Amino acid sequence: MSALDDYLAQPDARDCTDTTSLTRALYSSDGSIYRVVPQAVARPRSVEELTTVVRAALAAGLPLVPRGAGTSCAGNAVGEGLVVDVARHLHQIGTIDPEARTAVVQPGVVQQNLQLAARPHGLRFGPDPSTATRCTIGGMIGNNACGPRALGYGRSADNVVALDVITGTGELVRLGEGGSDAAPLPALRELVAANLGTIRTEFGHFSRQVSGYSLEHLLPENRFDAARFFSGTEGTLGVITSATVRLVSDAPVSRMLALGYPTMAEAADAMPAILPFSPVACEGMDRRIVDVVARQHGSAAVPELPRGDGWVFVELVGEDEAEVQARAEGLLAACGALEGWIVTDAAVVKALWKIRADGAGLAGVSLDNPAYAGWEDAAVPPERLGAYLREFDALLGEHGLQGLPYGHFGDGCVHCRIDFPLTEAGGPQRYREFVEQAAALAARHGGSMSGEHGDGRARSALLGAMYSPEAISLFGQVKQLFDPHNLLNPGVLVDPRPVEADIRVAATLASPLRTEDPDFVTAVHQCTGVGKCLADSTAGGGVMCPSFQATRDEKDSTRGRARVLQEMVNGSLVAEGWRSPEVHEALDLCLSCKGCSRDCPTGIDMPSYKSRVLHESYKGRLRPMSHYALGWLPRWGRLVTRVPGVGAVANLGTQLPGAKHLVRLAAGVDQRRPMPEFRTGGSARSDFRGLGAVEGAARPGLEQQAQAEHSDDTTPSPYAPSRLVRRVASGLTAGRTRPTPGPVSAPEGQGRPVVIWVDSFTDSFVGNQLAGLVQTLVGAGFEPRVLQEDACCGLTWITTGQLDGARRQLRAALEVLHPIVAAGIPVVGLEPSCMAVWRSDAKELLHDDERVAEVADGIHTLAELLATVEDLELPDLSGHTIIAQPHCHHAAVLGWAADAALLARTGAEVVTLGGCCGLAGNFGVERGHYEVSVKVAEHDLLPALHAKPEAIVLADGFSCRKQVKDLEARDAMTLGELLAAHRG
Repeated sequence: MSALDDYLAQPDARDCTDTTSLTRALYSSDGSIYRVVPQAVARPRSVEELTTVVRAALAAGLPLVPRGAGTSCAGNAVGEGLVVDVARHLHQIGTIDPEARTAVVQPGVVQQNLQLAARPHGLRFGPDPSTATRCTIGGMIGNNACGPRALGYGRSADNVVALDVITGTGELVRLGEGGSDAAPLPALRELVAANLGTIRTEFGHFSRQVSGYSLEHLLPENRFDAARFFSGTEGTLGVITSATVRLVSDAPVSRMLALGYPTMAEAADAMPAILPFSPVACEGMDRRIVDVVARQHGSAAVPELPRGDGWVFVELVGEDEAEVQARAEGLLAACGALEGWIVTDAAVVKALWKIRADGAGLAGVSLDNPAYAGWEDAAVPPERLGAYLREFDALLGEHGLQGLPYGHFGDGCVHCRIDFPLTEAGGPQRYREFVEQAAALAARHGGSMSGEHGDGRARSALLGAMYSPEAISLFGQVKQLFDPHNLLNPGVLVDPRPVEADIRVAATLASPLRTEDPDFVTAVHQCTGVGKCLADSTAGGGVMCPSFQATRDEKDSTRGRARVLQEMVNGSLVAEGWRSPEVHEALDLCLSCKGCSRDCPTGIDMPSYKSRVLHESYKGRLRPMSHYALGWLPRWGRLVTRVPGVGAVANLGTQLPGAKHLVRLAAGVDQRRPMPEFRTGGSARSDFRGLGAVEGAARPGLEQQAQAEHSDDTTPSPYAPSRLVRRVASGLTAGRTRPTPGPVSAPEGQGRPVVIWVDSFTDSFVGNQLAGLVQTLVGAGFEPRVLQEDACCGLTWITTGQLDGARRQLRAALEVLHPIVAAGIPVVGLEPSCMAVWRSDAKELLHDDERVAEVADGIHTLAELLATVEDLELPDLSGHTIIAQPHCHHAAVLGWAADAALLARTGAEVVTLGGCCGLAGNFGVERGHYEVSVKVAEHDLLPALHAKPEAIVLADGFSCRKQVKDLEARDAMTLGELLAAHRG
C-alpha cells in the first residue's frame, strides 16, 4: 500500500480528506510561481480532527504541508503529499484578554476578523500585510509576516506569546509562555549552547532578516523564546493548532507625510534622516508603480503627489497632538525631500495607502510581458537601501529584465515583480541565473533573501549566499530534532528543491492549447494567487466573488477557478480539455458578474473565460436546454411581443399552476423561481413609435434627420422631426410614499436629441422603465427618440457561451447603432448589463472592428448623460432613504460614480450595496443554482431590505429588480423611474 492508502485507511482522517482531481487542482499552487500537485487535501473541522489528520499522515509516512489562505508568494504552501487547509473551518477566536492584551486563536483565523473582534477593546494585532483581509494568523506566523506598519508594531514573531504545535513526531508541544521542556526542546537547548558563536554572529542583524530559522530568539540573552523562534519556520518543524498572540493599541493621533525625491534610490538614501523620528510606517515607490495605478484605475485614483519621481509615505503616531505635529514638521525639515506635505485629508491618506496596497497585484500585469514573484521581498539594512536599489536596477538591466520595485523602506525591504521569461525555452534557467546573482547582491549589502514572506521554494536554495556552511548545517540539525523523517513541508529551508523546479507557467510550454490559443493561456495565468477574491470584499464596495462569499469553498473563488483552468491548460491532472468535468464544476457557480474584472488586482475576467469554455465545450454538440430557453431569450421576447396573442398564451403557460411547472422543467428553470410576465400589447418600443421614432438607422440620412428637426417639413417619415405628445406613463408605480408622475410635454425641436436604445428585457417584459426614462429625459431638456430597430447586444448568447451567435448579434447591432453615434447623437440605454457588453465583451469578440470602440464611447447610462446637463434640476428627495443595488456589470464595467454623484445631489439618504443581488441574469434562474442565488442575496441585499422596510429600492438591472420581487415581494425602480416619479 502507498502512504496515501495507509493514511486513508484511518476513517477519522479520511472523513475530512478529498482526493478528487478538482480539489487537487485547486491546491496545486499558492501565491507563488510554483506548481506542485498534492495527493490529497484535508480540511479538518476541529482542532481534534486537525491533530488526528497530522498524526495519521505522519504515521503513514505521507508528507504534509499546512496551509492558511494560500497567499504565500514564495511557494511555502504547496507540496506533493497532503495539503492541510486550516482556513476552511479552523477560524474560531477563543478569548481576548484586554488586560493582558492577548488573544487565543485557531490557526485559520483571518487577520481582519481578529482586528474586528479586538476593536471594541481598543486593540489590534500589530502586523498588517496587504493581504490582511484573507491571510490567516497561522500563515502569518508560519512566514513571519510583517506589512507596512511592522516598523512600529513589529513582525509576527514579535507579537507571538505562545504556540501549541504538533511536531514531526506527532507530539503536541506548547512553545513560549506556559510551555514546558517537553521534547524536542531540551535537545534544542543543547544544540544552541554548542553553537552560540555562529548564532550570535550570523543571526538577528536587522529586523527584516527573516530568512532561514531565526535562531537568535533561542540565545540565553533572549530567554530561549521558542515561540518567537518557531515563527517563520514555514511549516517545516510543526503544525500550529492554537496561537496566543499579543495585541496592541493604536495611538490616538496620527499624521501622514508624503515626500517627493528625484528618484526612488534617493528616497531610500533619506532613511537615516527619517527613522530617528520614529515612524510606524515608511513606504517607498517610484513613478513606475504610480503610473500603473493611474492606468488601471484612472488618474483620479492617484492624488496629487509632491514633486519628484520617487516617493516615501510616512506615518507618525503618538498620544499628544502637538507632539506628533512637531515631530512631523521636524521630519519634513530634515528629510531632504524636493517637496513634502503633511497630509490631513483622510480620503487622500486612504488613496495614498491604497496605491501601496494594490502594488503587488498590479505590478504583475502592467509590464509589456507578464511579471512574476520570485525575487520578491529581499531586505537590506535601511542605511544600505539606496545603494542596493541602484545596483539592483543595474542588475535588471544586465539581464534585460524589467521590474516594478516598491516596499517597506523604513525596514529596508523591497518588493519587486519581474518579467522573467518563464514561457520561453531556457526561461527557468535564466530565472535561476538572475536570482542567484540577486542573492549575492543582497548578501553583499548584509541583507536577507526574504524580508517577510519566507523563503519557501523560491529562496531556500539561495540561503548559502547569506549564511555560512555551519549555519546551514544548524538548520538541518534543528529540522532533525523536530521532524526526523522530513515529512513536514519537505523541500523548503532544509534540503531545498532547486529554485527553477516546478515553475507553473513553464509547465505549459508543451501544452497544445498554448500553441492553439496563447492569449487564453496567458490570461488564465495572470492569476498569481494573491487571493483578494477570498476576502469579504463586498463590505468595501466590491463585488468579487459572490459565489465564494456564499459557499466559502475554494472552487467557487476566482482564484480557484483560475487554478483549475491553469491545470486544464497543463493537461496532466485536468486532462479532458474544455470538456473536463473539473472545469465545468469549478465554473458552474460563477455568476458571470464581472466583479473580478474590476476587483481582481491581476485583471482576471472569469466570466469571459467561462463563456469561452462553454463555447468550446458545446461546439457542434447539443446544449443544455437552458442555453436555448434563456440564451435565446431575446428571440422569444420578440416572438411573444410581435405576434398578437402569443404574449397572453405565454403568460398562461408560465403563470398557471401545472403548466408553469412543465415550462420551467423544459426550460431548465428552477421550480422555485417565478417566471417574468411578458408584455401582451406589443413591445415597449411600440408604445413610443410616435415619440420621434428612429427606424432604419442603418440607412443614410441620419444627419439629415438631425437637420430636419429645425425645418418646417411636417411630412410623416421615419426621419421626421420629433413630436413629444402628451403621455401619461400608465402604471408607472412610484411605490410607498412616492407620487405617480403626471403628463409630460416638451416644445417641438427645442431639446437636445438623444436616442434611447431599448434592450430585450425592457422591450419584452412588463414594466415602465422606458416611460420613466422618457419622462426624465424630457424633464432634463432632451428630446428623446426611441430606436425602433432591433439592436441586440448578444448578452444572453455570451453568458451561455454561444459566442458565434453573440458575434452575429453584435455585428447586426453595430449596423444600427454606429451611424447614430457617428452622427454625434448620444445613445442612452436602460439595462446596465447590455450597455456593459459594448465596453467589455464586444471589444474582445469583434476586436477587428474599429466601430465597436466608437459605439462603446457613444452609449451612456442615464446618470452619465445627466452629468452633462448644466444646471440640472433634480427632485428634492430629502427625508427619503434609497437602497441602491448597482447591477454587478454597472459597478464593475460601467462604473457607479456618476450615479452616486447624482443621487447625492437629491438629498436622499443613499445606502449603496456592494455585493451582487444573486440572480445575475440566467444564473439564479437555472436549475441547481437557486440556493446559492439566495445565499448571495443574503450577504448584502436582503439584510439591507430587512433593515429598511420603507426605503425606496433602486435597481437599474432587470435581474436585480426581479430578485427583489421574487424574494421580498417588493418593487424596485430604475433611476429614470425614480426621478420621473418625483419631478415637480
